[in-house]
Amino acid sequence: MEEYDLIAIGSGAGMMVLSDAVEHGAKAALVDKGPMGGTCLNLGCIPSKMLIYPADRIAEIQDSAKLGITAEVKGVDFKAIMERMRSSIHKYSNDMREAALNTKDFDYYEGEAHFVKDYVLEVNDQQIMGDRIIVASGSRPFVPPVKGLDAVDYLINESALELTVKPESMIIVGGGYIGVEFAHFFAAMGTKVTILEMGNRLVANEEPEISDLLKKKLAERMDILTVVQAEEVRNNGDSVTVIVKDLASGKQKEVTAQQLMMAVGRRSNADILQVEKSGIEVDKRGYIKVDEYLQTNKENIWAIGDANGTSMFRHTANREAELVIENTFHGAKTKMDYSAIPHAVFTHPQIAGVGLGEEIAKKDHQIYVGKARYYDVAKGEAMEETDGFAKAIVEKETHKILGFHIIGPYAPMLVQEVVNAMESGGHLDEIYSAVHIHPALSELVQRALGNLEEV
Repeated sequence: MEEYDLIAIGSGAGMMVLSDAVEHGAKAALVDKGPMGGTCLNLGCIPSKMLIYPADRIAEIQDSAKLGITAEVKGVDFKAIMERMRSSIHKYSNDMREAALNTKDFDYYEGEAHFVKDYVLEVNDQQIMGDRIIVASGSRPFVPPVKGLDAVDYLINESALELTVKPESMIIVGGGYIGVEFAHFFAAMGTKVTILEMGNRLVANEEPEISDLLKKKLAERMDILTVVQAEEVRNNGDSVTVIVKDLASGKQKEVTAQQLMMAVGRRSNADILQVEKSGIEVDKRGYIKVDEYLQTNKENIWAIGDANGTSMFRHTANREAELVIENTFHGAKTKMDYSAIPHAVFTHPQIAGVGLGEEIAKKDHQIYVGKARYYDVAKGEAMEETDGFAKAIVEKETHKILGFHIIGPYAPMLVQEVVNAMESGGHLDEIYSAVHIHPALSELVQRALGNLEEV
């Protein structure tokens, strides 16, 4: 049995730890079933954003009348848009695979791993042992047990990326981040989209008023049913019918479309890894439990990224990987801090946020809340952006920024100023007293912090 100083399971963020281990002279191994690069590169954030960028341009053209511009989309080459995405992603992934196969710096085991006992993995009928193990095994789509679903050729986010022909109509079950992003894309392509969401609002982890505005804006381009449950699916041959139950009234209705997509969430891969055979504990959702240092209950086994289920974004996984590197190879003893980890939803309008929401913040803090509309600043008025806004949540006593949330154009870029401030202490004066370019959208952040009121 081959023994290693370090084994990394997963070629996403796990690759970062592996690379540093190799630089420090460790005998290391990478285990990955492929495609190389992990979920973000191949199946998640990168390919979806390559699709959403042209969707954004289409949505802007369709909305240009508010600026006095008469414009229309003459045509959309769906096949070309999809092929551009796939060819780019496949090139990066294939290049990584070739490099891993040909390197002498570490051993590459191309296959699915599972634990067989403490610190021992089996890959392709071969057992390997690691003194240190980094579990960066990602997650996979969760598909609920809906009656009749197994008789339907439904899509998940991964298989949707393989489409070559635009669906004329689509039902998306799930109104979370993945659901609303794909809904925006397909609606822009010309697909008639219907979202079915069990909860009472879309993207339920966002601020209620942000969820409300998103629903209002998306409803201009598609059908949205909330507080409903998909009870049964029927295969009609050339279409799919979903029998939907209204959870408030108990009444049923039928929704029919050419294509069905399931986007109700993610699930852990810990069961595939059979982590229990190495004594690794999981939580009630099936994700691997870790402490503040991202270490599992087993010494020298860490879980990062989607594997621990804490903050399932690639930028979080990168930060977690950096922390493990610092603590393992550079003598640090740093705890993971998620308080300034931002997120974004690339739907239309865009959403971004960092830190606490209002209701959660009020549980442990006395707070101020400040809001500003895009239209309150000169650049937003120039854009005729009448709906979007920013919301600041600040601790009353210390004036420390606890949270910041935006819905509107360029939200992911605008929130970064707040993230940077929160990383360095988070006092609102760091932003509010700084000179902001006029007229520019960055004034929206400053304006929200200048409109604080006690709640």
